Amino acid sequence: MKRTTLIFMSTCLFAVFLFAACRGNKKGDDLLKQHEVKIAVDATFRPIMEMELDLFAKTHLDAILKPVYCSEDSAIQLLLNDSVRTIVVTRKLTANEQERLRKHRLSGAQSLIATDAFALIVNKNNPDTLIRVDEIRKIVSGQITHWNQLEKGSKKSKIHLVFDDSRSSTVRYMRDSLCGGKPLKGNLFAQGSNMAVIQAVKDNPDAIGVVGTDWLRGDNATVLPNFDHLDIKVMLVTASKEQYPQYYRPYQYNIAMDYYPLTRSVYVISTDPHTNSQAKYLYFFLKGQKGQLIFCNNSQLLPSMQVQVRDVSIH
Repeated sequence: MKRTTLIFMSTCLFAVFLFAACRGNKKGDDLLKQHEVKIAVDATFRPIMEMELDLFAKTHLDAILKPVYCSEDSAIQLLLNDSVRTIVVTRKLTANEQERLRKHRLSGAQSLIATDAFALIVNKNNPDTLIRVDEIRKIVSGQITHWNQLEKGSKKSKIHLVFDDSRSSTVRYMRDSLCGGKPLKGNLFAQGSNMAVIQAVKDNPDAIGVVGTDWLRGDNATVLPNFDHLDIKVMLVTASKEQYPQYYRPYQYNIAMDYYPLTRSVYVISTDPHTNSQAKYLYFFLKGQKGQLIFCNNSQLLPSMQVQVRDVSIH
């Protein structure tokens, strides 16, 4: 009888231990999920997002950051497959994409965090630096193929348009906003990254490179007041159809005043269901004052928060 009772008590204690261990593991798993920040970022914004994540990590010591820098299309697919729960991209989710999230019992919180411009860059020795949006449209639709077909073009050579990735947000912008959703045509060449685009322009005097403007900062940790020191040229662009228009470069001021035409919105999207997770804290950090000040002071992007533009007289 005593032996039977001892075995029964031992079995009960083992069961209690196993139950407690399982609960402890579940609690640990839940805690890990709340500390992990799996984020996919459109590679166009890698320079400034590395700075954003660095400051976030310094102020949220429990956060376990796991960033992935990839094409915009890849970032959205990772979110829809629930491989990450935070992304930074240049468009909101479509109705069909939101429906896919609901099948995972998730919903997407979406917030505008900045306005980005992409720059058109040419070789340092290229004399042709003025271009109209209509001419860009004709280049990516195959109607303009040579430099001397541009209104301000002087060279007889063929234009080579180089960009980062066929699935990038830049290509989507050109396809949707410039070509009405039709496939791009002409002398177009994917380089694989923004840095590779810049190098291709340095090597090819006939190339036009399409890059996220923030990549022009290089190792500079602050906003560039001008692009004069670069070893490439940044083209001046106009959307005007006037005979003698004003052309603009993608400076923060020109983006803020809506002078520079090649801009798009930047969004942070989160599907994390936790209220107090580090991923949710990052979401609010990027749209909050600290994150916005980094965009304002350390990048070529325009933050979504209101900014003051003042005239300054220097005597």
